[in-house]
Amino acid sequence: MPSIFSRIVSGELPAYKVAEDADHLAFLDITPLVEGHALVIPKKEIDYIFDLTPQALAALHVFAQRVAKAVQAVVPCRRIGVAVIGLEVPHAHIHLIPMNKVADMNFANPKITVPAERMQELATAIAAQVPGGSGLPAAPAAPAAKMVAAAAPAVADATLAQLQKLTQGLNLVSDAEEPLEAVSYAAPVGDLPDAALLQLLGEPAQAKVEKVELTLFLRDYTADNGVLGDPKLANRYKALQLYMKQELDGAQVYRIGSAPQVHVYALGRDAAGKLAGFKAVLSET
Repeated sequence: MPSIFSRIVSGELPAYKVAEDADHLAFLDITPLVEGHALVIPKKEIDYIFDLTPQALAALHVFAQRVAKAVQAVVPCRRIGVAVIGLEVPHAHIHLIPMNKVADMNFANPKITVPAERMQELATAIAAQVPGGSGLPAAPAAPAAKMVAAAAPAVADATLAQLQKLTQGLNLVSDAEEPLEAVSYAAPVGDLPDAALLQLLGEPAQAKVEKVELTLFLRDYTADNGVLGDPKLANRYKALQLYMKQELDGAQVYRIGSAPQVHVYALGRDAAGKLAGFKAVLSET
């Protein structure tokens, strides 16, 4: 299955692109540590960055240097930090992170939510500063308000559409097999107390709410020898989990209610600020 980044390269998934050439692409991270946090990738899908040939590795860093200069020209900072993690997305990539102190590079920090309007503004400004040109087609001029109206729904719709693809035909295993349903909810900015969450989801006001880490909840589904008994289905759950952890900020599972039927919601913030993910019912006795 193509990586999330390969889907961006092919145009299947949207991105706030800032630079491109024949072999590389750079775009803003939609779950950034700070504003201007960018990702630089080779278009060819290679899992581990040090599996690149010496020539390809050097070319990737030269491309990253051009992007870093553009980011620093737009986002006030002391330096552009460089990091390679490579554990969540099986596609080599470099993080470029504007930093004023060492703590700005701490990946344990909470991710920030940047409105779609601001993301597009940053992407356009950075692309305009790439030395030698960004390689991206010039965007038609448009009033800022018009760009906002067009940008946010497009990201949200693309997120829901991708979730629908990823969840199609998947079920939670309990006393009865219950299908996963992709969902998206308009939600106020910031953390939601349980009462507000229940109201948003249309659940009873006094329902019990239990929060579970996404990876922990899905561990029996993503294991090759898990409850599904089918490595291909396990791989589909791995793809769903990876997408949610990479593309949705703060993704976690909410178990709402009590047996015999527990409503399950796996939700995180998308780039438009909506709560998106999937829901299902667990039948428990």
